[in-house]
Amino acid sequence: MPATPEHPGDGGIAVLASRVGADEKRLFDAFDRRGVPFDHVDTRGQWYLAGRRGLPWNLVLNREIGQARAAYAARSLAAAGVEVVNSAEATEVCGDKWLTTLALEAAGLPTPRTALALTPKAALDALDSLGYPALIKPLVGSWGRLVVRLPDRASAEGVLEYVAALPGPQSHLGYVQELIDKPGRDIRAIVVGGRLLGAVYRTGEFWRTNVALGAQTRPCEPSPEITKLSVEAAAAVGADIAGVDLIEDHDGRLLVLEVNHRVEFSGFQSAFGDRVDVADRIVEHLLERAQR
Repeated sequence: MPATPEHPGDGGIAVLASRVGADEKRLFDAFDRRGVPFDHVDTRGQWYLAGRRGLPWNLVLNREIGQARAAYAARSLAAAGVEVVNSAEATEVCGDKWLTTLALEAAGLPTPRTALALTPKAALDALDSLGYPALIKPLVGSWGRLVVRLPDRASAEGVLEYVAALPGPQSHLGYVQELIDKPGRDIRAIVVGGRLLGAVYRTGEFWRTNVALGAQTRPCEPSPEITKLSVEAAAAVGADIAGVDLIEDHDGRLLVLEVNHRVEFSGFQSAFGDRVDVADRIVEHLLERAQR
């Protein structure tokens, strides 16, 4: 039975997740190896009573895959006096590409030239300013889904015609970005508690190098610049646990693409093997937070 306000769990730590994948299983195993009791809380059975406090958990690791559920659960738990990792604020910023861009820019971190257009028509003007080729991305989304490469204005007009026909006002906003001429790879770095655990190169057959789309990973020796940008990017969005995506331009300059609040680390783990145990480091960080 999932833990709910009417059927509380027994432990002081909970893991919030509606889908238990390989990474969640690694986290559960890490808790078990340390003999730390925890509750797996399925968000699909959760509801929160406004004004109620005294929930059975002091600390919650938010691994919910659905962005809306993750953000609202984090807000609701925080309002009930529960510490949530990552915080509601970090979850909301990381879950929205434009909010992430604004946070990275405010921190002075290098990012691709990016614009937000409030209508599809305005997006064409923004793309003319950025220049082609370019990308249009959904504000909310992961795994490289619905990211479209726009080689010229004609292709942009066709894509934006479909965008204009989508339901919902958020769908009509155009998050557009210059296309970086990367060397067939990008970099995924994992930061936990303000420390870099490591980084991997992600390479694929196509211009999108997401592991979910079949990209391969191999260890990347983090330079001082990779370490600095990764740690500062996680701090900029307020994330305790973060997957930071970096990209190299044709001159070798590093840019921060985005920061993931629910970092998936199977590809990273397969590249490093036993040398770095991401799940164990996350659990270690949670225990440190619980003791503060």
